[in-house]
This record gives sequence, C-alpha cells and structure tokens, in this order.
Amino acid sequence: MMRSLALSILAAALMAACSKPAPVAEAPRPVVVHKLALAPVAAGALYAGEVRARYESDLAFRITGKIIERRVDVGTAVKPGQVLARLDPSDAGLNAEAARAQLAAAQNEYAFAKAEVERYRDLVGKNFVSRSVLDAKESAFKSAEARVAQARAQATVAGNQSGYTTLVADQAGVITAVSAEVGQVVKDSSVVMKLARDGEREVLIAVPESRLSALRAAKDVEIRLWAQPDTALRGRVREIAPSADAATRTYAVRVSIIYPTPAVQLGMTANVVLPDAQAAAGALLVPAAAVFEHDGRSAVWVMQAEGALVKPVLRPVTVRQYREDGVLIADGVKPGETIAAAGVHKIVAGQLLQPLAPNQPAPAPAPVSVKAAGGGA
Repeated sequence: MMRSLALSILAAALMAACSKPAPVAEAPRPVVVHKLALAPVAAGALYAGEVRARYESDLAFRITGKIIERRVDVGTAVKPGQVLARLDPSDAGLNAEAARAQLAAAQNEYAFAKAEVERYRDLVGKNFVSRSVLDAKESAFKSAEARVAQARAQATVAGNQSGYTTLVADQAGVITAVSAEVGQVVKDSSVVMKLARDGEREVLIAVPESRLSALRAAKDVEIRLWAQPDTALRGRVREIAPSADAATRTYAVRVSIIYPTPAVQLGMTANVVLPDAQAAAGALLVPAAAVFEHDGRSAVWVMQAEGALVKPVLRPVTVRQYREDGVLIADGVKPGETIAAAGVHKIVAGQLLQPLAPNQPAPAPAPVSVKAAGGGA
C-alpha cells in the first residue's frame, strides 16, 4: 500500500517536471501615432515640382573632335565668353592652313589671268590676235576670279571651324549637367553640357488632365519651398504642355515665380498650390498612411488611452482631398484626438498597443527568462 502510494507521488512529480512552462504574456505591439491639430494648411490642389530656370541651353561643339580640357563642373557659375571646354585643335588647324594655301594659289592664278587679259586686250587693239583669243582669256580670268572667291570662303569656314574647338558660354548662368569627359571623342552637335541662364525662375510640375481647366482659369497660384514652408511666393502659370507625357499621362506645367527671393535656388523642391474655393478651411491634414478603406468607406484608427497603453477604435471619416503632403479629412475626427499613423492594416480592434511618436524607436522587448525544470523528459 505504502509502496503504491510512493510510486503515485513519484509519477506525479515526474509529470509536473515534464509539463510545458506556462505561456508568457506577449508585450504590447508598438504603433506610431499622430495627434490631430489644426495647422495652417493651404486650401486647394497641391503639386510638388522642381525649381528650374526659364531658359535652359544645351551646349555642344560644332565640330567633331576629342576633348582635351574641361574647365567647369556641375554647379559652376559662368559668364558670357568664358571658356568651358576645348577640343584637340590639330586637325582643325591643318584644315585652316590647307584652306589658306588654296586661297594663295587661287590668288596667284587670278593675278596671272588678269595680266593675260590686259596683255591680249592690247594685242587685239593692234589687230595682232583675233577676238576669239581675247574671249578665251577673259573667260579664264573670270574663272580665276571665281576660284579666289571660293577659296576665300573655304578659308573663312576653315578658320571658323578652328575656333569651334573652344566651347564658350554665350550667356551668364549655372552649369546644371555635364555629359562628356576629357579624352572622350564627341560628334558635332552632341550635347556636352547644360546651361541654366540667370534671370527668371519657375517651378516645373506635372498636372492631370482633370485639373487643366482650373489651371488655365487661375490668375495666381501659391508657391512654397520645402526648405522654407512658412514663406509663400506668388506664382503664375506660364506654359502648359500641349500633349501629355506618354508614361505618366500628365501634362508638364511651368509656373513662373513673380518675385523670387535669394532663397530660391535651382533644383529646389517646391509645392505649387492651386486655390480651391470648395476646400474646407477647418479640414485636418493627416498622414496618407493613416487612411484606409473599410467596408467601402475611408476610415482611421482612433486611439483611446488605457493607462500607459492605447486601444484602437475604428472611425469612418470623410476625405476632402488627397494631397502630396497627406490627406485632408473633412469629418469624422476632431483636433486633439490621436490616430494610428502607420501599419493600420495590421491593427485589430480592442488590442492594447504601445504608442510611439513619429521617428521614436520601438522599445526593445524585455528578455523572458524561463527556469528550466530539472529531470524533464
């Protein structure tokens, strides 16, 4: 009896030792949140673009040759007449010398033909030679005169081509691109540099066809640089491309900056805001990743405080406008509320989450130590 009881106790102890440890509660998953607040948001359609010069020139050599020198890089400010690059002048120089030699030979022939004509005119006056011989000499003289004109023109062209071995800036501006290096052989008219001229600045944007009529009707638009979002510049639509881009199906639009400030630099990113009278002045701007579709409607996750944690609650919203910098919400949420700003498709209603501010690193999970049971099977 006592032996069977001892065996039962031993078996129970062995089973307890072999049993799995109790499951450890999973730490709350972190979630990036965004607190809603009324901020100065420009009402209207917004397009992101790049600051460009109104006049941009493709610079190229007018003859074929090998580049032996390049004096500028991207971003170099140049003045009119400044040397930018040079080709090997050997061949062009030899062509110029050959053209000058041909001109000298043609001039010698012209001088001889002129002397012959004058001599035969005197002989014809004395009836020593016939008129037909004089006509032949006069024809040779006119041919020699024409050859001189031809040789002089060829010498001028050869001299010009000798000068074309040097690429110079014809306007003041900034070099925005360089597509050739020293040692490279380039063909005539091949673009080797791009020059953005000084003067007017404008913003190049891409606009869908549904907004073209509004752009054409707009007298003025607002321009805000990403580097200075609080400064509004006045702009005016200058040019709308006559056809859409084959890949994006959008139209290139150039917006002139009426009074550019010194802060406006080439290549900067800027937002162009097209005024829209229907945009709600009290709309809230939320991150685009915070809005998702649920049962055919737009929705967000509103966070309710549960101590140090938050609990998500699904909230349908009314979207006023999708923009480059986020989504304008017209109804459904209020300033002061907190919503999930990322990972909305992985959130489940009612689960506890650890709120994180944007750019805040997620906390490292605490190490879980499980005490090993001795004598496990």
